[in-house]
Amino acid sequence: MSDRAHGRVSGRRRVRIHRAWFVAAVTFVTIIGAAAFRSLPGLLIDPLHAEFGWSRGTIGAAVSVNLALYGLTAPFAAALMDRFGIRRVVAVALTVIAAGSLLTVWMTAAWQLLLYWGLLVGLGSGSMALAFAATVTNRWFTERRGLVTGILTAASASGQLIFLPVLSWTVLRYGWRPAAVTVALAAVTVVPFVWLLLRDHPADVGQKPYGAREFTPKPPPVRGAARRTLRVLSSAVRTGPFWLLAGTFAICGASTNGLVQTHFVPAAHDHGMPVTAAASLLAVIGVFDVVGTVASGWFTDRFEPRRLLAVYYALRGMSLLFLPVLLAPSVHPPMVFFIVFYGLDWVATVPPTLALCREQYGEDSAIVFGWVLASHQLGAALVAFLGGVARDAFGSYDVVWYGSGALCAAAALMALVIRRRPAAAALTPATA
Repeated sequence: MSDRAHGRVSGRRRVRIHRAWFVAAVTFVTIIGAAAFRSLPGLLIDPLHAEFGWSRGTIGAAVSVNLALYGLTAPFAAALMDRFGIRRVVAVALTVIAAGSLLTVWMTAAWQLLLYWGLLVGLGSGSMALAFAATVTNRWFTERRGLVTGILTAASASGQLIFLPVLSWTVLRYGWRPAAVTVALAAVTVVPFVWLLLRDHPADVGQKPYGAREFTPKPPPVRGAARRTLRVLSSAVRTGPFWLLAGTFAICGASTNGLVQTHFVPAAHDHGMPVTAAASLLAVIGVFDVVGTVASGWFTDRFEPRRLLAVYYALRGMSLLFLPVLLAPSVHPPMVFFIVFYGLDWVATVPPTLALCREQYGEDSAIVFGWVLASHQLGAALVAFLGGVARDAFGSYDVVWYGSGALCAAAALMALVIRRRPAAAALTPATA
């Protein structure tokens, strides 16, 4: 072989794409497919209220249970993935989501909404949630973790972008039941991708994690997942950074999933905006969320995560304070500006929060992040419920918008007081 030909072959070998990127791509597609369930709650409030006469507070309670379980299951999901593998846990979770969504088609009482949508979909979604992205990132990447975290976090927004217009059109034209079936089908469709293409660890295919200098053997299954999860929590709660991270992320959930994702469509409809237009605006938030989250991952690899969090929360709080005066029967330029601005900030908080968990808690960071995510969803659950109660009591959502803006200002201050911790001083793993 000539030197030139040898050079071409060597060049091709040097640019070979690492398997970690294919795993990240499968994870991205899986999260998109599962994101359909996150697009539906805000579209269900008015149809269920009209058909069954249930109050918005009652419907909000079911969404609240869903969001709470989504968060409380996440830390156990990370440990279950260590015990049984990513593929098995995610495949079962997607099946549970599909079953819960499909069963809502036959419900006739509010307790069934709490059981199917609240309990089953909440448990299924929590079993993958962001713990899925965090586990894949920790196992398959030692470099570009911030960027990959941003991309995988943005997958939920991409799914929202895909499903919201479709589901809103389906609800308007055919009713809410076909929309629930669509969610179930979307979850089931991605199960084969997970089972056939996803791998639990780089060692399964004889590779090093992306950016690693040495080969890492696959660790044996970790037994006692629940006990380990609780031990990690017991260790983390004795540290100040945990409470600051949990508090800021609770406010993050309250001001995104609990507030805007659940109540933006009915709030806009209260001001005369068509449901399809409001849902389309929420989908546009998803477009810019992708841009903002990926950019946030890139920033997190290069800048101080605490300062990034402070900036993100401050900007989000300012935008929410202006929202009540922007809602109108039609879409106008100031509202479009809010959608773009807010969308860039939607979950931009995830990459720096996960980076701080890694810095503070080392090998237990995925489980600690699961508990921090639990606080995110508890904050979301509380506001999903209180938002509906406020609408029933005051006839508008204005007090909730203003309150969330003030909470975001508090979160910005909390982020700034998290103390730095050298990597070598991260907590000793609770499994030790």
